[in-house]
Amino acid sequence: MSGSPIAVFDLGKTNSKLFVVSSEGRVIDEARTRPVWRDEGDLRVLDDAALFGWMTAELARAVAAHGVDRMTFSGHGCTFALVAGGSLVHPILDYEQEPPAEIADRIDAMAPDFQETFSPPLPLGFNYGRHLLWLNERDGDLIAKAEAILAYPQFWTWKFSGRPVSEVSYLGCHSNLWAPLRDDFSSLVDRMGWRSRMPEFTKAGEVVGTHKVTRDDGRSMEIAVHNGVHDSNAALYFYRSLGFTDFTLVSTGTWVIIFNPASPLERLDADRDMLANVTVDHQPVATIRFMGGREYDVASGGWTKPVSAEAVVRVIAAKAFALPSFAPGGPMPGHEGRFVGPAVAGEERAAVAMLYVALMTDLSLDLIGSENAIVIDGGLVKTGLYASVLAALRPGQTVHTSANPEGSAFGAAALVFDAIGDNPFVNDCAVAEPASIPGLDEYRLQWRHHVDAMASAEAVSREEKRA
Repeated sequence: MSGSPIAVFDLGKTNSKLFVVSSEGRVIDEARTRPVWRDEGDLRVLDDAALFGWMTAELARAVAAHGVDRMTFSGHGCTFALVAGGSLVHPILDYEQEPPAEIADRIDAMAPDFQETFSPPLPLGFNYGRHLLWLNERDGDLIAKAEAILAYPQFWTWKFSGRPVSEVSYLGCHSNLWAPLRDDFSSLVDRMGWRSRMPEFTKAGEVVGTHKVTRDDGRSMEIAVHNGVHDSNAALYFYRSLGFTDFTLVSTGTWVIIFNPASPLERLDADRDMLANVTVDHQPVATIRFMGGREYDVASGGWTKPVSAEAVVRVIAAKAFALPSFAPGGPMPGHEGRFVGPAVAGEERAAVAMLYVALMTDLSLDLIGSENAIVIDGGLVKTGLYASVLAALRPGQTVHTSANPEGSAFGAAALVFDAIGDNPFVNDCAVAEPASIPGLDEYRLQWRHHVDAMASAEAVSREEKRA
């Protein structure tokens, strides 16, 4: 067992963070940066050298300041790396870019059936197997040059330890590369001959190697490198480690990702961004998601202050609505986000945006059949009203919020602590009191009326295209 703190790098698309977690389970230091995505020819790619430089400098600081002797990673779910020797064979793609239409038509026809992978057909690189196929279309020899295809957290595990490994929670995250019911790679992997480039599996949180850190005083020490994990799956692991059993997790950040282990996979609708994630223990979990954090930023006009209950009451009385969707994917795909009702600005626009995200969460919970307790984790907890509004919308369910909104980072840390037999975390979640907001129930009914009409039109359009 180790009494020293752990360094957890929580690597998001928009923000990357370091949390130093003490052996008592507290964050004792943190740092943040924004990854740089640059244009290289006609592609947008990660400046991995800049991010690696920031990570190594912050790790050295954490070692010197706190005696950190272990590190791990959690990462967002749509990114991969092709490596050979000690370097990339191609820059890491930004998942938010669409292949040219003529290529998209070819590669989308190659996707395995939904009942095999439980990965819905998604735009851009949300299915990262789709971006692998895109690179293969651009250069048929490229993947053959790679010694390993690494998921994003495993890229950083490899970068710091030198050892390539695979990890199931990331491979099983709507990638098209994993067949959850077979607990094996999908038919696409074998059809493309990629199985030999998938490294051996190591469980998230297990030690895979070491990294040498040289301190400012010239002394060096070896840091244990633990295998990384998909961020939302890490959050699910964290709350299970706290003793939650029958619950729905609402993991929030750039994405709102909702896991309901009690929902049968038969309930999943590929057309509504519903999928099966795979836990760190290889178990499929029914999931639905939408880009709630991104949509809030867009719909609110970039509002960063708290939203008052008074502003919410005003926009409900005025019948100002935001309708989906303000970002790709989600349970209402193919629609352009828009406002209806009187024009709103400033805090009132932010209030409409907050209600929109809460109502989209409520809709998603219905679609995933959530009737058990709800745990809300992540960035939207900090807005305050989101949890209490959701509790008011779901009166039959208890809504818990975590005093620590960084569930993915704490889940990654919990995996490390469990691997060394020293998990210090305790359940400090609170029950959200339902907000008392006049007119909220009627507002929900009117919003659902708009959305149901949109969904019906979309269903008719899909049937016409299939015919």
